[in-house]
Amino acid sequence: MDDRLRLYAAALLRALATGLVGVVLGLHLLARGFAPSAIGLVLSAGLVGATLAALVVSFAGDRFGRRRALMALALLGGAGGLVVALTAAPTLAILAAALGMLNGMGRDRGAALVLEQAMLPATGADAERTRRFAWYNLMQDLGHALGGLAGGLPALLHGVGGPSEGAALQGAMLGYAGLLLATLPLYAGLSSRLEAADARLRPALAPGSVHILVRICALFALDSLAGGFIGATLMALFLHARFGADAATIAALFFVARLANAASHLFAAWLAGRIGLVNTMVFTHIPSSLLLATITVAPDFTTAAVLLLLREGLVEMDVPTRQSYVMAVVRPGERTFAA
Repeated sequence: MDDRLRLYAAALLRALATGLVGVVLGLHLLARGFAPSAIGLVLSAGLVGATLAALVVSFAGDRFGRRRALMALALLGGAGGLVVALTAAPTLAILAAALGMLNGMGRDRGAALVLEQAMLPATGADAERTRRFAWYNLMQDLGHALGGLAGGLPALLHGVGGPSEGAALQGAMLGYAGLLLATLPLYAGLSSRLEAADARLRPALAPGSVHILVRICALFALDSLAGGFIGATLMALFLHARFGADAATIAALFFVARLANAASHLFAAWLAGRIGLVNTMVFTHIPSSLLLATITVAPDFTTAAVLLLLREGLVEMDVPTRQSYVMAVVRPGERTFAA
């Protein structure tokens, strides 16, 4: 298996795990007796851990070795998932979520994504860079879709006389940990040509790169600040509390939503070739944000589901285009830091 396919496969497995945990994490913690405030702390701790890990690999990932860093992240993520699956102690779950970078957002974001983005341009010609990022994100959203669909299995198994709902949810969390650990052999087989040629602890950024990165990171930070209010786990809890939707229904909705995400990536690559990377980012993301706001006033679940699917068909089109843009405007030695 060549390097590009290894990166695609690892992204798919990690996205399966992320899509699964986005549906079941909140419900699993409720079944373990966690209060809503404790659930919020677990989610926040996981995101703090993911943020710190991304910061560490930005500065030290190239020096430590991209392949070794990816393997370490897989081990930590799997171990953290195992602890959260097994413990009923909120404090331990919060610590495990932080160390394991537990991602309850339903979309794959974090340190592994940083390193893979930096490695992907080296797997082919620059002319195909945006298309490679489109396929990379397609693999992620297929994983998100299938993982979200798998999130409905605990309810279905319980409904046909299988294990208790709590035991089934715990099994799903164990599956999350197993999927992350399954990326280890894929990372172990990556070739040395994907490592940084100049692995300094602090990359020397060109003045032009600094100017671009400061502006674009400020924009993405603002976007992420808003997105942090509406992670998949919280969306699932909202749909359950507002409309009485069960886990199986929410899982099916998330599956279709992630398919809409996946299809949009290839369209984004096509559109960017005609109107440019920046225009594709702008003119798809604004309407997706407006659609998200309308979900809160939807009168019933069907309307909310339709609005959510329309939103999901647009919201991810800026992802492969902005990844390709960032990799294009910085030098090869700056790519990990920029990502």
